[in-house]
Amino acid sequence: QVQLLESGGGSVQAGGSLRLSCVVSGNILSDACMGWFRQAPGKEREGVAAISTGGGTTYYADSVKERFTTSQDNAKNTLYLQMNSLKPEDSAMYYCALIWGWCGGRTWYLRSEYNYWGQGTQVTVSS
Repeated sequence: QVQLLESGGGSVQAGGSLRLSCVVSGNILSDACMGWFRQAPGKEREGVAAISTGGGTTYYADSVKERFTTSQDNAKNTLYLQMNSLKPEDSAMYYCALIWGWCGGRTWYLRSEYNYWGQGTQVTVSS
């Protein structure tokens, strides 16, 4: 049984930074792919980043490369998404997700790949 809980969202002006956290509870194997997704009103949920928890390999959507960084703290059972140089178009509800197995070879950026989801945390970037 896996439970995910996001936090760290809020309101920030363009150019600012936020760090999102996703606390994982339950029986977690190191061989997992954890993803970050976002969904703005009226739009589909899109993958922005992912990490293979066993090896630390990361993946990013083109829209966030060089601005967002995902990482993990095994001691705290926590996944992070550091978001820098935020833009208004980054405004969305952000979710973390988990699927067993490595991210490599998966379409990690698709919602349908994941079995477990958090409740989401809101990020609003103003101009």
